[in-house]
Amino acid sequence: MPKARLNERSSVITAGERRAPNRAMLRAVGFSDSDFEKPIIGIASLWSDITPCNAHLDRLATEARKGIESAGGKAQTFGTITVSDGISMGTLGMKYSLVSREVIADSVELVSNAQCFDGLVAIGGCDKNMPGCLMAMARLNIPSVFVYGGTIKPGNYAGKDIDIVSVFEAVGQYSANKISKQAFEQVECHACPGAGSCGGMYTANTMATAIEALGMSLPGSASHPAESAKKAKDVLEAGKAVVKLLELGIKPRDIMTKKAFENAITVVMALGGSTNSVLHLIAMAKTVEVPLALEDFERVGKKTPLLADLKPSGRYVMADLDNAGGSSAVLKLLLDAGLLHGDCITVTGKTMAENLENAPKLREHQHVIADLKNPLAKSGHLVILRGNLAPQGSVAKVSGLKKTSITGPAKVFESEEECLDAILARKIIAGDVIVIRYEGPKGGPGMREMLAPTSALMGAGLGESVGLITDGRFSGGTHGLVVGHVCPEAQDGGPIAIVQNGDMITIDAEKQLLSADLAENEINARLAKWKAPALKCIGVLRKYAKTVGTASEGALTDR
Repeated sequence: MPKARLNERSSVITAGERRAPNRAMLRAVGFSDSDFEKPIIGIASLWSDITPCNAHLDRLATEARKGIESAGGKAQTFGTITVSDGISMGTLGMKYSLVSREVIADSVELVSNAQCFDGLVAIGGCDKNMPGCLMAMARLNIPSVFVYGGTIKPGNYAGKDIDIVSVFEAVGQYSANKISKQAFEQVECHACPGAGSCGGMYTANTMATAIEALGMSLPGSASHPAESAKKAKDVLEAGKAVVKLLELGIKPRDIMTKKAFENAITVVMALGGSTNSVLHLIAMAKTVEVPLALEDFERVGKKTPLLADLKPSGRYVMADLDNAGGSSAVLKLLLDAGLLHGDCITVTGKTMAENLENAPKLREHQHVIADLKNPLAKSGHLVILRGNLAPQGSVAKVSGLKKTSITGPAKVFESEEECLDAILARKIIAGDVIVIRYEGPKGGPGMREMLAPTSALMGAGLGESVGLITDGRFSGGTHGLVVGHVCPEAQDGGPIAIVQNGDMITIDAEKQLLSADLAENEINARLAKWKAPALKCIGVLRKYAKTVGTASEGALTDR
């Protein structure tokens, strides 16, 4: 293909006498005469030193530039925001986390279209970075590659590997007098040894593997640690790959198909991924106009075995998976078992099957990934529950649980903080079902993650004897008998809004049921008396609350 065709979009600002002012400004940032003939590739760097997840991305962006320019492109780097979920967790700051996904998508789209980029490389770390960047790529539909910044190395204390969730659980353990103050402080000091995203199969690592399975990042890159030569090579090769995609004319909407999303769901189920993947994959699919719904997670989950012994419910972290063979080895295992669509095109220009032809196999004697003949569970760990408390659906995560059902009296809280105070004050007992409401996308606003209360329950030894339901969501680090994304949310008049203390609540993952022991006429009578509380927010949260959709539809503002 002639070189001139590769800069078709950017030539709008670089070609012809009328664009002399545009070129003059570009010369000031390093362009030469020959650069105006090259495709201009944007590098969306989500670098920030507010979180270890993103603290190294500036160095990776430099490598991406080298890859782009060695392949004949001209790179321009720009920044966008991130919110640290781990740092804002349990505070009002967490209201802004899911909102940041939309801001990231908007800002990457905005800059890429304003500057008429011919292609895009996006480099992200913390949880919302990935779906935000993919949503922007879906909107732009220019040749694009996503690079995950990589996982953090495990910390170590008292001879055991630990991570950020260990600290959250230590809060509950210390409150319940199960560990000493010295041990508590040492867990805090040793949990996060450097750069990279939270180490277990939490949301960042879940979305990284899902995006690799989707075909939008390079083979094997999802599991490469942040501080590794392999990760630096990932971004170098991504820069080269985006120029090749330009030459081949392959765009995100060619890659992000229904079958590709089914591949992403499959790897999430096999690895025991985060409940947030349901929210984000639906949002990404709807942005690219692919019909994806809760029913697709049910369908794929029923035929996909749970294979990974990864935290939060297992023993290992992402760095262990990389040492065991890595993300591409897992994809190869699933492909060989007939669980993936091998004909999906990817950012290499090849199909998934072609990418995996020479992929490494899982190493012998590794314990991270179970044999397909002896899986940890025969079906997926993410279960969609419905019933009179969730007529539009809800999401439960059952990996690692010995008990997947409970019926007990409701303990109702109007916020995460109220619930955490009650847990730490030992007001929650075995057999209770906690209800946290007005934490949904609109009611929060922002759909906070309930990691603080769920970790406190685990630390207090109540993880499997207490149920918890919420119209909010959960961190990928959450485990226990918990149900999130309850729809409709309380702010929209969902039945969760009228639950009272003492109402008997049933969570049953086997029957896929979430219900209150209330007659329909009683529910209707309570709803008739209910009034939506006023939104108590300003600025970006108010704009978000007025435009956001339901969790079952991906909590999108661009609808």
